[in-house]
Amino acid sequence: MVSSVSCRALTARGRFIRTRGPLCNTENLPPVDLCNSGAAAARTMSGRKPRSVANPLESAITTPSERILKECHTLYVDSENGLVKIASSLGFRLLPPRKKIIVMIMGNHSAGKSSFINWYAEEHIQKAGVAIETQGFTFVTSGRKRESLTGNATLHLYPHFRPLLEFKGVMDYLSAEISTSKQKKFNLVTFVDTPGLVDGDMVYPFDVNSAITWLGEQADLVFVFFDPMGQALCKRTLNIVEKLSEKCGDKLLFYLSKADAAGNETDRQRVMMQIVQELCRRPGLNKCGFEMPTIYIPNPQRPSRCVNQIDGVCQTIEKTINQAVQKTLDQLEKDCDLICSTISSRQEQDRADEAHNRSVRLHSLVCGALGIVLPVLFVLSFIVNTFSKDQLDQLLGEGPARTLFVFTGIVMYLWDWIPEDGQVVFVIIFGAFCYLLLFLSKYFAGRGNKTMTKKEKRTMAEYSDYIQDIVKTKKGSLYESYLQQCAAEYDF
Repeated sequence: MVSSVSCRALTARGRFIRTRGPLCNTENLPPVDLCNSGAAAARTMSGRKPRSVANPLESAITTPSERILKECHTLYVDSENGLVKIASSLGFRLLPPRKKIIVMIMGNHSAGKSSFINWYAEEHIQKAGVAIETQGFTFVTSGRKRESLTGNATLHLYPHFRPLLEFKGVMDYLSAEISTSKQKKFNLVTFVDTPGLVDGDMVYPFDVNSAITWLGEQADLVFVFFDPMGQALCKRTLNIVEKLSEKCGDKLLFYLSKADAAGNETDRQRVMMQIVQELCRRPGLNKCGFEMPTIYIPNPQRPSRCVNQIDGVCQTIEKTINQAVQKTLDQLEKDCDLICSTISSRQEQDRADEAHNRSVRLHSLVCGALGIVLPVLFVLSFIVNTFSKDQLDQLLGEGPARTLFVFTGIVMYLWDWIPEDGQVVFVIIFGAFCYLLLFLSKYFAGRGNKTMTKKEKRTMAEYSDYIQDIVKTKKGSLYESYLQQCAAEYDF
């Protein structure tokens, strides 16, 4: 924490000044160069204690909310009958729900972002100091083993954030810290620690504004920390906040961090008024009901009379977790209905295709039969006409010979009606007609629609039964478990 003696204060213009006390109106004093602040931070870091696991073994207890989110996630990613696999076989894509909520923390450098994460997890995970410690994006989450991951491994852990690859340079400044802590609700939260924001000649190795804005859109909560002893009115911070407010203003929450270092209550009120006035000058942030709770990391060795609303931050995170559980269960219901409706549509379409195929097969059969029978009968009529009735009776028998004489007699009768000079034309037209019949037979044969095989029909039926009997039943039991948890907590 920055000392109130010889600290940096914030003027209405957002300039750094030297002061012997908390915030004061000394905007005409010259600014102070911050380049040497890193040396002091380095000295502080040299005496820092090594990392240690905060929680004992007995604290690793799975909460009902954690169990519900994990079981819902398993229903999606199961290798045999996962909803993701079923949806993929049906031709559309489902993303498995997150097992944890995403809380992004942003603000100017040394605003206390990393310190808050360390306090919440009750473990020293992130570097914290006056200098710009966090230069990239760090995902801080809970796991079974303490690990530090680089960019590629981080994106494998968080596939939802693969679009970050589109931001040139971000991959080299992307990492993840996995802690074994289970304190508070840390096992259900993933914090995104963002780069410290500054104005002036500071050059970032990637488009920091666009990257933070995109991450904020994906997060469930976005905490904006304003440091009263630093560059709280950083224009870069305000610009990003304004963009986020336009797209996801309901996620944005503002906090006056390090409030215990801002002097007395009058000084804190003055700081908050300056910050609020600057925010309200922005069209996208000019809204009623603006709140900015005062928070700071509790220190038993240095008690403060400043009201600390940091517990409210924990309550906000817990409330968002409960909302995430409800949204996940509701989304599970919607995805089940989507899969079942898709299967029903496929089955109905398959029945319609089978009826269509039967119709076109009949047309193909009729046209093919006529295209073959008519020319055969025509030629056969002339051949039969060369035999007498007695000869045919001896060759074929009396019954078949009589039938053959009837059909060939009809053809020869019609043939006698055709004038001799038109018989050649008739033969040409008759041949073309027979060829047309054969062409139509082939055309109708190719008009059939693809239908499901018996195996595919059986698979569809199994999928439908699995969704109805297993997944929806499981979802109902999970919802009942969640409601029982709520009733137990609030004593309904």
